[in-house]
Amino acid sequence: MTRQQVPFPQKSDLEKALRAALARGAEFAEIYVEQETADTVRIEEQVVREASRGVILGAGIRAIAGEKIGYAYTDDIDPASLLEAAAVAGEIATKGGLTEVADLADVTTAALRSPVRTFPTEIEADGKIDTAWQADRAARAFDKRITEVLVALMDDDKTILVANSEGLHVTDRQVMTSLRVTTVAQAAGLRQRGFHSYSARAGYEVFDMRSPADVASEAARQAVLLLDAQETPAGKMPLVLAHAGGGVLLHEAIGHGFEGDFIRKKSSLFAGRLGEKVAAQGCTIVDDATAVGRRGSINIDDEGTPGQRTVLIENGILKGFLYDRLNAKLMNTVSTGNGRRQSYRNVPVPRMTNTIMLAGTVPPEEIIASVDKGFYAKTMGGGQVDISAGNFVFEVTEGYLIEHGKIGPPVRGANLIGNGGEILTKIEMVGNDFAFYTGQGTCGKAGQGVPVADGMPTVKISEITIGGTKS
Repeated sequence: MTRQQVPFPQKSDLEKALRAALARGAEFAEIYVEQETADTVRIEEQVVREASRGVILGAGIRAIAGEKIGYAYTDDIDPASLLEAAAVAGEIATKGGLTEVADLADVTTAALRSPVRTFPTEIEADGKIDTAWQADRAARAFDKRITEVLVALMDDDKTILVANSEGLHVTDRQVMTSLRVTTVAQAAGLRQRGFHSYSARAGYEVFDMRSPADVASEAARQAVLLLDAQETPAGKMPLVLAHAGGGVLLHEAIGHGFEGDFIRKKSSLFAGRLGEKVAAQGCTIVDDATAVGRRGSINIDDEGTPGQRTVLIENGILKGFLYDRLNAKLMNTVSTGNGRRQSYRNVPVPRMTNTIMLAGTVPPEEIIASVDKGFYAKTMGGGQVDISAGNFVFEVTEGYLIEHGKIGPPVRGANLIGNGGEILTKIEMVGNDFAFYTGQGTCGKAGQGVPVADGMPTVKISEITIGGTKS
């Protein structure tokens, strides 16, 4: 199960490829080399359906001339393949004049923010299968009404190299371990689904922090809970978002509007509003790539820029946006370390890392007590968002009614319907109980998926439309 690291190209070969990419007059050239080893164990219907290893190796070469991008990739990283891909990229991004390639100089990344104790490739296949079985057994033991369990255990160990025509030469190693459990509970002709996941920038020590049985039991608890849940009443009412689990709303309904390409194209509801009050007092939102061990944490982004902590909203005032290299240059600013890509086959675009709302001062019990009749959203699933207008619809996977200042009965079939910009202004109370969502968050954009995380404290929103099954 050991990981075989293929030697990356020499600096001299990288410099030749960069010069080839610039030969037709591009202003900037970049090479991104990636090697990834990814293992998956999947148990379904109490059978090991998959125990696999995938190895990804290749390079992507980008040439930029103004707003024109030439991009080519190769599944081989030998000097000839790099030169061929570089020539293709340079052919697309043509412009008058020639740009010189600076000598490549090593850049040392920060010490790993998420130091790894047990690399996934140190665990034999039998050990990984046993970990998955622990989750399966725990889910089935939780309640006799659990009839189906699907366990997926995934890990990946990736090394990247970024070199560019300005002389940057940097490498980084990125490790991730994830466990995902889906359950089905059945009773009296009713089927309900539960889901829970756990993911971190770490090796197999993640299961010292949270056991496979704990993750699986949470998925089973959710499915069983929904068997006895009420139908959701529809209408407008106050909303309390739970700490941690409400963060997906922050990411999807609000976070994408801060990304630099949407800002540059003026297709975001936040475009042209820097310095304006866009949220309630006490609301501070940041994108923090430097958080230790979180799924979205990075030492460098996929353009070689160090991961950073960027303030987006501070006490209700719009303070900043998230930029990759290209959009930053076109907007006459600097990259915030948010240029991210799914693999060497993809062009980097502005993406979030760990998007969080900082804690306030109000105890969560006081927030709940302030609501006579409302809705409490503990965890959420998928949804749809219109980034330009901010309108959204999100499924609530675990929600409760609030009755007379207390959390009441669970409900099922609920959706949150609203507008991200309006939600920010309707925040009335911000809790002091910030927590990260530790699930397996993946953000999709431009046909790519990258790992992200989010988090928030308990928050009260004065009013939102609840879509339900009971009027």
